[in-house]
Amino acid sequence: MDWLNAIVQGCLLGGLYALFAAGLSLIFGVMRLVNIAHGDLIVLAAYLGLTVTGALGLHPLMSLLIVIPAMALIGYVLQRGILNRTIGDDLLAPLLVTFGLSVILQNGLLEVFSADPQKMNAGALETASIPVGGITLGVLPVLMFLTAVGVIAGLQWMFYHTALGRAFRATSDNQAIAQLMGLNRAHVFGLAMALALAVTGIAGVFLGIRTSFDPSIGGGRLIFGFEAVIIGGLGNLWGTLLGGIILGVSQAVGAQINPGWQLLAGHIAFLVLLAVRPKGLFPRMDG
Repeated sequence: MDWLNAIVQGCLLGGLYALFAAGLSLIFGVMRLVNIAHGDLIVLAAYLGLTVTGALGLHPLMSLLIVIPAMALIGYVLQRGILNRTIGDDLLAPLLVTFGLSVILQNGLLEVFSADPQKMNAGALETASIPVGGITLGVLPVLMFLTAVGVIAGLQWMFYHTALGRAFRATSDNQAIAQLMGLNRAHVFGLAMALALAVTGIAGVFLGIRTSFDPSIGGGRLIFGFEAVIIGGLGNLWGTLLGGIILGVSQAVGAQINPGWQLLAGHIAFLVLLAVRPKGLFPRMDG
């Protein structure tokens, strides 16, 4: 039963990793951009949630009503103001710019909030649980997993059943032809980044509820996100969810064997899958 519990808890943890990764997957799928600052933007969302709950006295989940649009606005302005200028045939320029953005975000958060770990208080939600057979499921992990499934299902539906999704796919397939057809590439990319950071806002608030955080943890969240994206297949949203689950289960099983092996087990699983399937499990975005 302990092993079954570890696997189930790992699956639920995979939902959080999928939320970390969904924005990365979306951005790569639309504009082939690798955002090195993604982990720090997750931490920024956590601090925004902390600030909103502290200032307005809201429950952390209610803070999403402010954090999600705020992160979307940040994403649009960031893409239109900076990142669109770097996108082209040279992949190095956006990498360097987003790396610089990562450094700026870390130091800015450190200056404003200090290095002290912070955490959002969600009250009874943090300890509430549901007994299922011989396993106890935490309400918060279940909520995170269901949210991840809902977010990815929503993104997938948007991609294939809306005008915005068609614009994303057209621009991704051929930017020059999309421009000739009347699509404003800069605006489409701005909307893609806004959508990606809206998802990042959800991930940041859940991170802040689940565990303590400080300005330096962005790199670790970025690695988890990248591993989930690459395991699932670059640009494949449902693959990203599966990648997050595989990563979460690997960590949970590793921790069950030896508590010190938790993170190592996840990285080993990533390397093994990368050796067997270099392009990930589902390398294309399927409908």
